[in-house]
Amino acid sequence: MLVLTRRLGEEIVIGDNVHVLVLSIQGEKVRLGIVAPPSIPVDRQEVRERRLADRAREEAAAASAGMPFPQA
Repeated sequence: MLVLTRRLGEEIVIGDNVHVLVLSIQGEKVRLGIVAPPSIPVDRQEVRERRLADRAREEAAAASAGMPFPQA
């Protein structure tokens, strides 16, 4: 894991096309702005986990009904 320190308004660049900007710091909360191409999903961890769980449930329901599930 790489650990970086950034101040308000400073930016981190990941690869050639993902930018993470520190927008605000209030107490223990940090607001980040993330610019990435549409082909790169950007989610909070809990949202990603929920989407993966929902997809797994949908695939299981389709399999039990004998229907093919469309691949993304």
